Amino acid sequence: MIKVLFVCYGNICRSPMAEFMLKQKVKERGLDDDFVIASKATSDEEIGHDIYPLAQECLKKHHISYTRHEAARVKTKDYFDYDYIFAMDHGNIAALKRIFAGDKENKIRLLNLKGEIADPWYTRDFEKTYHDIDKALDYFLENLQEF
Repeated sequence: MIKVLFVCYGNICRSPMAEFMLKQKVKERGLDDDFVIASKATSDEEIGHDIYPLAQECLKKHHISYTRHEAARVKTKDYFDYDYIFAMDHGNIAALKRIFAGDKENKIRLLNLKGEIADPWYTRDFEKTYHDIDKALDYFLENLQEF
């Protein structure tokens, strides 16, 4: 079982987008029984809120299935519960290392190996965020043995 956690600041845009996008990708490949996929936040600001409406619209546009989502905050035990912890930006990595008191097993990494995934809450460019996540997820699945 491969356990993947996506993390962003509020858990209402980037990380739930990545969660539902990866769920669909593994389902399409017949691998959904091999994965546990979730998303969480580094902050408390959006706890309990659903996916941001513009992120929902973007997922719908690309025919990505999603369900009601309640933003949740990362907990210390999550470090031990997941194999891969993908952060969307360097700020998320720093926050995760504080929450987890480090990263002894090197589980925390940027989702996009080429750099940060821009926060569409601020950029308003949900399409770019979608495409950056999509490319990063494809790379992850195609190169799983390297991770």
